[in-house]
Amino acid sequence: MQFDRSGLEILGPGECRDLLRHAEVGRIVFTHNALPAIQPVNYVLDGGDIVFRTSRTSRLATAATGTIVAFEIDEFDAATRTGWSVVAVGPARRVSAAGGVTPLEGIDLRTWAPGRRDLFVRIRPEMLSGRRTPDRGDVASSDDAMALDMQ
Repeated sequence: MQFDRSGLEILGPGECRDLLRHAEVGRIVFTHNALPAIQPVNYVLDGGDIVFRTSRTSRLATAATGTIVAFEIDEFDAATRTGWSVVAVGPARRVSAAGGVTPLEGIDLRTWAPGRRDLFVRIRPEMLSGRRTPDRGDVASSDDAMALDMQ
């Protein structure tokens, strides 16, 4: 296991993709009116891409024009003080009929928000990173390893 300078376990790309495959809701970070914006979305992983649905008139539809976005998922347990976080960064693109809407219509992607969600958006992750809070045993061994590195 590798740890960052703050003692968090660094997750490899394969584990990040596995976590992305099993979560249902994530947060997309995009630019709206030159300011950062964050919005939760239901999504699925299609191949290696993150796919979600939105309204054609939404802020997300406007942002999905090849611009670079960030997408984050996480899980935390306050009682045990454990958890993990995965961040994917890459271009967001609207999926057109020529770009493969038909295969996406068959995937299990149900939105929670009311209203019509008639536009598929695809994010192709170019950067993928993740961190996990280590269990107490890993923290001690990480601290010991860091202490040895400093000697």
